[in-house]
Amino acid sequence: MGRGRFLPLFFTLLLFAASGSARAQTLSPLFIETETGTHAFSVEIAATPAQRAMGLMHRRFLPQTNGMLFDFGHSQPVSMWMENTHIPLDMIFIATNGTVASIAENAVPFSLDVIDSGGPVRYVLEVNAGIAERLRLKPGDMVRHAIIGEE
Repeated sequence: MGRGRFLPLFFTLLLFAASGSARAQTLSPLFIETETGTHAFSVEIAATPAQRAMGLMHRRFLPQTNGMLFDFGHSQPVSMWMENTHIPLDMIFIATNGTVASIAENAVPFSLDVIDSGGPVRYVLEVNAGIAERLRLKPGDMVRHAIIGEE
């Protein structure tokens, strides 16, 4: 077989690999400290407007110890929604210093209802629904990550 027959397959695989890597992000460690202990997660960071707009939309699976940490750059009231999101989520609203400000549990997939932070926050952590309850997470608990506390 000549090289010409393999070129279309090569370019198809290259295109597939490029599209997959555009979605993949580096995971970094995050820790949630509650009365039940310190709980480790691996999170993607959504720091740019495009990353925050995409969030976890269109994903059909999120490992139980993974999540997405949204960084809004400064403390402000934040509103989230579940448009095009297949996975039920808990949203943890976090102050600049890492303190949990509020929690929205069991956000409904595909809902356009606005989920409000209830006050100024800098970060939002999205994890699978049920995790906040399992960890007995409450306002005042702490979230630690390399970017939390940066000014």
